[in-house]
Amino acid sequence: MSDIVIPVGERELPGYLAVPGGAGPWPGVVIVFEALGNTGDMRAQADRFAANGYLAVLPDLYDGAPWVRCVTKAMREMRAGRGAAYDHIEAARSWLAGRDDCTGDVGVCGFCMGGGFALVAAAKYDFKAAAVNYGMLPRRPEEALRGACPVVASYGAADPSLRGAAGKLERALAGSGAAHDVKEYPGTGHSFMTESALPGPLGPVAKIAFGMGRGRENAPDGWNRIFAFFDGHLKKSTM
Repeated sequence: MSDIVIPVGERELPGYLAVPGGAGPWPGVVIVFEALGNTGDMRAQADRFAANGYLAVLPDLYDGAPWVRCVTKAMREMRAGRGAAYDHIEAARSWLAGRDDCTGDVGVCGFCMGGGFALVAAAKYDFKAAAVNYGMLPRRPEEALRGACPVVASYGAADPSLRGAAGKLERALAGSGAAHDVKEYPGTGHSFMTESALPGPLGPVAKIAFGMGRGRENAPDGWNRIFAFFDGHLKKSTM
């Protein structure tokens, strides 16, 4: 596991690479972090993918800057479906696919804000599968998700910020013809798949407003679904 740099045009973007044990090549996964940025918890998710046989890269979309300085711009780009963050996601995919220890098949997995990026990227770039964890839907999802790769998605029914999102996503993906597995967990809030928490006084506020962390007992099922889905779409060519 190591800090790396990803070429983006004439500059370099910092990132974190998690490599599986044993002999490759392996399918790849680009991890798109939540609003808090390049945290230890997000690196742990890259390590989780590596432990399950995926070459995983976590690009630092904030380029080393504090999340409070970057999150507004990143959220704006996520909603618009274009901008530097998307260029960085595609650069990470291309860099990973071109490595000798990668099979060339790459998926994308995003959390919270990153889930919104992953959902758009599923149709925008050459990803083979996408995992969307409580990600915001793009405007006009039926149009934005046309031609999307296979998508596995998890939402919490007790997350007021994304009420109805699972059903809308299910309908949009069904209409696009993309293979999909969308599940909404009862009694579950935002960020239930990881251990992240907002710092300082923001933590209790987010717990009330978004039900953050509620329903973490459903995280194992969510991860099992992700790996079953990715194994079927990213590892099938190497089996």
